[in-house]
Amino acid sequence: MPEQLMPGESLVLKAHQHWVVMVKPLLLPIAVVVLAAVADFLPSVPSDYKAIGTLAAVALLGLWLIVVWIRWNSRSFTITDRRVILDTGVFGRNSKVIALDRVQDIATNQSVLGRLLGYGRIEIDSAGAAGREVLSALPNPQRFRDEVFSLSEQLRAPGAPTPSV
Repeated sequence: MPEQLMPGESLVLKAHQHWVVMVKPLLLPIAVVVLAAVADFLPSVPSDYKAIGTLAAVALLGLWLIVVWIRWNSRSFTITDRRVILDTGVFGRNSKVIALDRVQDIATNQSVLGRLLGYGRIEIDSAGAAGREVLSALPNPQRFRDEVFSLSEQLRAPGAPTPSV
């Protein structure tokens, strides 16, 4: 991350999507492991097949867990004292930058489950061609919103010093 910062710019907050986004892709592999465990107790299945089936199911779950974790880790949301940086991608990297002084509006949305588990969606409206950017499954969306809002207001205030963090 420090290589992305401009001279004199400082990091305020960096976040990844909430862990809940990893649950849905793991449901099927977990179900396969459960079915393999249930098959272990069936007397009609030979014991060699039980062991092979269980090991294959656990290996599948392990590999899929690695893939899901890499995908989750490849998306980050960063706030500096001047910009919001949205990075995605594993091999090819995409980065979108929103200057804080261009932010016009920030909205947060949280479902009931999101409120219980501490995640939500943020929509950042910015001036210019960028338009609206949606950040989904963001942990603690109120903190993210408040940081962006306060820093953007500080940058827009006439004669205001550069925000220090």
